Amino acid sequence: MMLIPTHHFRDIERKPEYLQPEKCVPPPHPGPVGTMWFIRDGCGIACAIVTWFLVLYAEFVVLFVMLIPSRDYVYSVINGIVFNLLAFLALASHCRAMLTDPGAVPKGNATKEFIESLQLKPGQVVYKCPKCCSIKPDRAHHCSVCKRCIRKMDHHCPWVNNCVGENNQKYFVLFTMYIALISLHALIMVGFHFLHCFEEDWTKCSSFSPPTTVILLILLCFEGLLFLIFTSVMFGTQVHSICTDETGIEQLKKEERRWAKKTKWMNMKAVFGHPFSLGWASPFATPDQGKADPYQYVV
Repeated sequence: MMLIPTHHFRDIERKPEYLQPEKCVPPPHPGPVGTMWFIRDGCGIACAIVTWFLVLYAEFVVLFVMLIPSRDYVYSVINGIVFNLLAFLALASHCRAMLTDPGAVPKGNATKEFIESLQLKPGQVVYKCPKCCSIKPDRAHHCSVCKRCIRKMDHHCPWVNNCVGENNQKYFVLFTMYIALISLHALIMVGFHFLHCFEEDWTKCSSFSPPTTVILLILLCFEGLLFLIFTSVMFGTQVHSICTDETGIEQLKKEERRWAKKTKWMNMKAVFGHPFSLGWASPFATPDQGKADPYQYVV
């Protein structure tokens, strides 16, 4: 089987005139500091709304069908606090993953002035994306939905309406983890509630009629099982990708490894921040990744 060179997927040239910079408009002026990153994609927005709806539906069933009608006050308070905390962290992680710039390369920077400013030496190569007219750093890939090149792009996820890349992978991992945890917690509570209702009078198990209670619990059970499987698999895939320091796209394309190999622990700290702390589990803690490496525009 003939191996395809890594640069088969990229527009690689050595001199500014071959990069055709005259076809690239100057990069747009940067927006005001603190401008929110948001992808205007109809499918992604719909998926994000569905995600919130499903979490809020689970919240409604857990609180108003199972916990509030329960006569065990301690059971209701403990499980209510745990479930609401996990649901809050899941939605916060979802917002951070959706509204954080995943590592977009400046658009339209493949201009003659910028290329000349790199002061290329003989034998050096720069990568140009013909779709967004950007000079790409190493390990960046173009996303057709975001219409930008993303550093260390893993994949585009419609559920968070964003790419998963260098700057927001932590929040995406936390999102999958917390969704898996609330799904498991909900399934356990549904199991206990069914056992309790079988032993007691169904009319005393919920504020709703028995048929309505059963339907709501079955729907929650189906939702919890589905999302537990899906997010658990995605969480495991992401952790494996982080530990091996190889994105989903790089694995799919079987790209040749051109970056230094590090330990699994160092790879985890590169995503979640230095040093290890409780901030790793918080969607509100921005990872301190130490001194960032400059763009690898030339090789």
